Amino acid sequence: MTTRRLPFFVYGTLRPGRCNHDVFLRGRTAAEVPARMRGAVLYEGPGYPYAVAAPPEEEVRGELITVAEGWYDAVLAALDELEEHRPGDPRSLYDRVAREVLPEGGAPVRAWVYLAAERVAHGLRTAGTRVPGGDWPG
Repeated sequence: MTTRRLPFFVYGTLRPGRCNHDVFLRGRTAAEVPARMRGAVLYEGPGYPYAVAAPPEEEVRGELITVAEGWYDAVLAALDELEEHRPGDPRSLYDRVAREVLPEGGAPVRAWVYLAAERVAHGLRTAGTRVPGGDWPG
């Protein structure tokens, strides 16, 4: 498993002010900047959204989260568990992938993002409800 210390792009319950931000990120971040990620769309999930790869003109809004020094390994492990990211396991809900993200007022950066695993993404593309504008209201 890759453990490059990239920032995280979050678009759902991990965004500041949302329920999982307080549990997993509060007090463990060095920066939280509004950002967007091109080439993805959001679908409604059961109380949280799923990002699914899409054509480059589509985009998702969220935050770019830089983890504070000393917290990275713990945060990465906790987020992988929360997002049910289990490499090689067909039951995984999300895949953690490195994607280009555009932070507000800054240059593009590579960041980890959790995209719906392909079996989940297929079902969402077939019968899911898209989130208008790529900004999940929570």
